[in-house]
Amino acid sequence: MPAATLADRAAPAALRLPDRLRLGAGIAAGNLAALGSRLANRGSGASIRGQVLTRIAPDAFKLLLRGRRIASVTGTNGKTTTSHLLAAAVRSGLGADTRRLVTNADGANLHYGIASALSAHRLADIAVLETDERVVSDMIEYGRPEILVLLNFSRDQLDRNHEIKSLGRAWRTALERAGHDGPTVVANASDPLVVWSAGTAANVVWVDTATSWTGDAALCPACGAVLSTAEGRWDCPACELTEPAASWVVDGASIHTPHGDEVTPQLRVPGTFNVSNAACALAAAVELGVSLDAALAGMRTVTAPAGRFATATLHGTTARLLLAKNPAGWAEALPLATSDPVILAIDSVAADGKDVSWLWDVDYEQLQGRRVVAAGPRAQDLAVRLSYAEVEHQVVPDLASALATVHDQRASAPGVNGAVPQAPVDLIATYTPFQKLLKMAGLR
Repeated sequence: MPAATLADRAAPAALRLPDRLRLGAGIAAGNLAALGSRLANRGSGASIRGQVLTRIAPDAFKLLLRGRRIASVTGTNGKTTTSHLLAAAVRSGLGADTRRLVTNADGANLHYGIASALSAHRLADIAVLETDERVVSDMIEYGRPEILVLLNFSRDQLDRNHEIKSLGRAWRTALERAGHDGPTVVANASDPLVVWSAGTAANVVWVDTATSWTGDAALCPACGAVLSTAEGRWDCPACELTEPAASWVVDGASIHTPHGDEVTPQLRVPGTFNVSNAACALAAAVELGVSLDAALAGMRTVTAPAGRFATATLHGTTARLLLAKNPAGWAEALPLATSDPVILAIDSVAADGKDVSWLWDVDYEQLQGRRVVAAGPRAQDLAVRLSYAEVEHQVVPDLASALATVHDQRASAPGVNGAVPQAPVDLIATYTPFQKLLKMAGLR
């Protein structure tokens, strides 16, 4: 068992007077901006708080990280849900003392978003922080996290992260510099780039997530050779990089622990990929000192992390909201979408990635036989892809109109005694339309 327990508190960090004054001024101004945002009905104010704070106090990110026990969660897909699962596990372990915990539950995972969350909970000594892939190196250097969860790597926002190996190299370098003072890394053994990135860490807890997506793991990140797979395990035939033996193993709906137990997380969020996320969160929670039972009990309370998998009625249509940002995410989301019709919403602003060529890497053919409403500013691009996939579809770019269209279709469909079908329509969206949907639903 890990030496740490949740009873262990981090030592408060002493700040120099100039830093205290500048940070205090930034926090006050940020809180005022957040209040204005809420009064103007522009959102929770978490983002503007962080932007104002870091403008006045540029060192706020690293100053606010000091003096806390930190668990950082990163990866291309699943970091928001995994962070929620881990935070819930820690909260369960703390019992009545939950004020000790701070987390960026809204998913604002860049420097200013993390600073915003920390500034609102100055006395919390335990932080569970979703961390953007580009922020991980700074998190390791300035936050000295106790736990670093590395989930996966996938092509995402191709115009911003042109070559995902460069991110892995940055993680690898940061862990090497941290040395024995670096974090315990909870890493996905099924992802070759994650394994290579974690290769310089002083201590790694490997999790076999039984990942099914291999579209971003064809070549060895160490030497460039073509990876081979045998009996479900990957290996590089040209160098020493190979899939490590894992102490936590996902097996269908169950998780095998290092101590020989087999547990079923019984999550309230759907999808086999969330069992993998839960395994990583569970391993991290145990490393932090949370008991297995308390961690599982906490994770079972998570229902719609940052709006993912939430159900809402919008423009007369009850919809289940699913987020998919890249081919790996779509590969997991599409099998969950069982409604007919289904709405797919695509955009390509900075937060989504301006390059939508990834549409051709998604297996939309599985939607054949169902009706699809293509929505969002890039609905026409999606329509071209659906045409090649021989999927029946119509193009309604405006989200509200798309939802109203589905409502009208359902209202005219034959039902029991003429009733309108009530089963939610599945709506899969990239990041920007997903955020718009959350705002329309009053969920942010």
